[in-house]
Amino acid sequence: MGLQCPVRRPRKNRQIAKEVQGGSIKENLVSRQFKAYGPRIILLTDISYLPYGDRKFAYLSSVSDAYTNKILAYQVSDSLEIDFILETIQCLVNEHGVSLSTETIIHSDQGSHYTGIKFQELLQSKELLQSMSRRGYCWDNAPKESFLGHMKDEIDFYNNDRYQTNLAGLPPKRYYQLYLTGQYPYEGLIETSKIKRVSMTENMSNAFE
Repeated sequence: MGLQCPVRRPRKNRQIAKEVQGGSIKENLVSRQFKAYGPRIILLTDISYLPYGDRKFAYLSSVSDAYTNKILAYQVSDSLEIDFILETIQCLVNEHGVSLSTETIIHSDQGSHYTGIKFQELLQSKELLQSMSRRGYCWDNAPKESFLGHMKDEIDFYNNDRYQTNLAGLPPKRYYQLYLTGQYPYEGLIETSKIKRVSMTENMSNAFE
């Protein structure tokens, strides 16, 4: 079974704030020894924002194995509600529970989701240890920060620089501009008249045929 990644809908900020109250800051059990204990022992988690559309954001919660760098579980939400953080852990347990142990550590920063009582109770119920970076020490969770940075770089590269033969030899962003303007940035290499322009109404009518 593949990882499931539903996009959740937003709820009120007051309700979100209530859900992340009541927990505590945990000791740093990892001390930057990310690869010292083998796979499925040090698991890193964090939240990253993904910009899209007109100043909109989605949020990615993920868990990765510090030893292998493999992404073990993830969830996406369009709000910072606690549920998608909890579901990331549930996904982790469902997909990889047999390879986890009572020595498995979930390591994060001191964000309110991770200090919240709901998150901490869930880890306890799954017999997973909890560890936190020291406040202001981003290197305490450096592999996870690096992954999120590379992921955003890959998205930017795909949109802006990755040329695709089925898009007239252009990256997605430039192909969209070609669609809007009909002006090909590499004149003489392709006939822009061959690029079909489809209206929204035509798309909708085709969808119901």
